[in-house]
This record gives sequence, C-alpha cells and structure tokens, in this order.
Amino acid sequence: MKQPDYAPGQSAWIRDLGPTGLKVSAVCLGGGPLGSMPALFGRDVSADEGVATVLAALDSPIRFIDTSNGYSDGESERRIGAALVEAGGVPEGVVIATKVDPSGRDYSADRVRASVAESRERLGLDHLPLVHLHDPESFDFAEMSAPGGPVEALVRLKEEGQVGAIGLAGGRVQEIAKYLDLGVFDVLLVHNRWTLVDRSAGPLLDEAVRQGMGILNAAVYGGGILAFQSGGPSSYGYRPAPPETLAAIDAMRGVCADFHADLGTAALQFSLRDPRIASTIVGMSRPGRVARTLDLASEPLPPALWPALEALVPPSHVWLDAS
Repeated sequence: MKQPDYAPGQSAWIRDLGPTGLKVSAVCLGGGPLGSMPALFGRDVSADEGVATVLAALDSPIRFIDTSNGYSDGESERRIGAALVEAGGVPEGVVIATKVDPSGRDYSADRVRASVAESRERLGLDHLPLVHLHDPESFDFAEMSAPGGPVEALVRLKEEGQVGAIGLAGGRVQEIAKYLDLGVFDVLLVHNRWTLVDRSAGPLLDEAVRQGMGILNAAVYGGGILAFQSGGPSSYGYRPAPPETLAAIDAMRGVCADFHADLGTAALQFSLRDPRIASTIVGMSRPGRVARTLDLASEPLPPALWPALEALVPPSHVWLDAS
C-alpha cells in the first residue's frame, strides 16, 4: 500500500520519537482491542481477525505498533507475535512497543523484569525497542519510585541493553506528573487526556517538551464517543461523561455538520496536527479499519473548522475534578 496523501498541519508521515533514535509513523496501530476485550471495546475479536489486522497494518504505511503485557492477559502480544511470524519477522522500519504491567497487586522490580521477559516471548523479539511503565497511578508513588523499585528496574533494563527506550504511559494526570518529574523516561504516552474535549494533559505535554521527550497520544476517540457523528456510546474514557462534555460533543457534531465534516475525522486529526505529538495511537481490531483510519488521517478539513471546535472545549476543571 502506498503512503497516504497526508497533510494535517503539513506534518511529515514519518517522525522522530524524541531522543530515542526511533522513527515512527504519524498513526500507530493500537493493540488494545486486538486481543479481544469486549467489556471495553464492545465486541469479541477472534485470533484470526486480530492477526489479519496486524498483517494489514504491516502492509500499509503504518510503521508503528503499540501493545501491552496486560492486554487480554497477553493475547494482544501473542497475536502480534503470530502476525510477525507470518510476515517473516519485523519488516524494516517497523517499531514494536509494549508496556510492563503488574500481576494483580504485584508491581515490584521482579514483576517488571518478568513482564519484559513475557513480552519478548509472546512477540518473538529478542530486543524490545520501546517499553513503557504502564498505568502506575493505582499504586503508591513512593514505593514505585523507591530505590530497588519498579521504576529503577525499568531504568536498569535500559542500561543493561535489554530494552531500548523507556516510556511512561498513563492517564490520571496528577499522578503521572509525579513520575514525569523523575526525569528518567524517554517517552510520554497519554491516553484519553488530549482530545477534542479533554485537554487535561496539557501541562504534561508542556513538561515533556521541556524535557525533550518523545510524545505519543492514545485514545483520541475517548473510548468511542468521539468516533461517531451520531449515536455511539455516552461514556468517555470508559466512565460516565460529565454533562458539560456531552453538551460539548453534541455542539461539536453540529459544527462538523455545518462544515460537511465528521466528528471522528476531526478527533483523529486534532492529534495528528499537533506538532508535539510524534504518533497518534488508534486501536484497531478489523483489517478494514486500517485503510479507513489512513483515509481519515488524510481527508481534507476546512481550516475554519478548528477555531469553531476550539470555542466549544469544556473548561479544564471538568476533567481535573473528575480524575
């Protein structure tokens, strides 16, 4: 498949990921739905369909795949690994990223090392070019960042050459800010917090820029609600959406209709046109979704749409109070 005609913000399709030396495509295949998580994503995904989706991405301009140890108890990684075997290995220029996850309430240094070992085996990779500390917000920061703890273990794995770059992936911005302040991560991944309607990750992005980090943005549809011009879920980020947000989304749908545009296209391109963001991670679980996402990424939108949408963004306290 040829590279799409890509123009939001006139940004390049292949971008440098901060200080890592990695080059990633502007759109990343997100592996969350690949392993089948119907409670979050609304449908079961068979193994064959998951593998076929990865193969479709590998046969497209997408050069970046993101997954995690804990997605469907490792099934996302297994399906990516199976696709890589079928493809004859990782194609040139493709980056595979994963995340370390706890086992129950165990988020110890030993668990970090075990998580990396599990991911290597499932993906069939001797070396993982990018590994994130995943959603540490539910654990005590002092314990997580203490000497001999999981943050230090991930740093040591990088120093030992067992993994490449290390990243911080999370949602609740007040807690993630504490980890960012440690100054040990190469990459920041935010999810659900930098979208058309939720800008609560703004200070995090500013700090990541100050530190010279690479930045990734995930869940730009807020769990699905921003993907639909009409209908769709009424939750945002897998939790009830505040009334102010629902009202803003309805108003944004009206503005998009006035401009003969679609809310889902605008939600994706909002992230793609941000020069700070190296790649936008989009969860996909159908092969056809790959081509459709690339079409949305390159669809022309009228410049006047953006200030009209910006005028409808709910105040930041709506999300900070709910975090």
